[in-house]
Amino acid sequence: MSTKTLQIPTADGQADAFAVFPDGGERHPGVLLYPDALGIRPVLKEMARQLAEHGYYVLVPNIFYRHGPAPVVELPEYIGEEARPTVIAQLMPMIQAHTAERALRDADAYLTFLTAQPEVSTGPVATIGYCMGAVSAMRTATAHPDKVAAVAGFHPGPLVTDAPDSPHHRVPELTAQVHLGLAEGDMSPEALTELNQALDTAGVGYTTEVYPGTVHGFTMSDTEAFNPAALQHHWDCLLPLLDRTLANR
Repeated sequence: MSTKTLQIPTADGQADAFAVFPDGGERHPGVLLYPDALGIRPVLKEMARQLAEHGYYVLVPNIFYRHGPAPVVELPEYIGEEARPTVIAQLMPMIQAHTAERALRDADAYLTFLTAQPEVSTGPVATIGYCMGAVSAMRTATAHPDKVAAVAGFHPGPLVTDAPDSPHHRVPELTAQVHLGLAEGDMSPEALTELNQALDTAGVGYTTEVYPGTVHGFTMSDTEAFNPAALQHHWDCLLPLLDRTLANR
């Protein structure tokens, strides 16, 4: 695997990013991976590496770049029950400042950058995300249906809200195939039904699944939420989705 630390030009500055892709000089389908609120850190880099091993160029942007390079706050190696409140309190102003407008502006820049990389093949890309990153992945896919062929989100942030810019309102614009893996309690049954109805109406191929026995954050091995079986199930759902949607393998 080859890795790079990159700077992505955006409308609001420069977003630092991590990229990983197979060695050998060939071109590979692009994947835009949005991290959870804890950001780029060793566990995210390892997950990106595992994905790249299957033949993808994976770009992981620092979504909080306006507040500084990653890591924007000091993170312990393990974010357990005692450390989490302090970490989240530091991140919360950045989370709240990351509006839908900002996310969409950044998505334009990230996709433009990703598809221009010499190691990335022509053709569609995928957007995947974790926690709040899943919301950004969905926003990116709905805003760029001509570029995004697959979208996946795991233990997502709010996808159905009362706000006018709720992600589910843009679902009719989707052309991508979708997989959403939810923790128990991530969405109310009513919200999940509303999301599924929007996806049905859009006519896209999708699966939404509540991973049993999980709590929010289940893919992240550096947190107390980690569930090894659910992480494996996440790979079992994600890899076939990418395999069937991204051309030029």
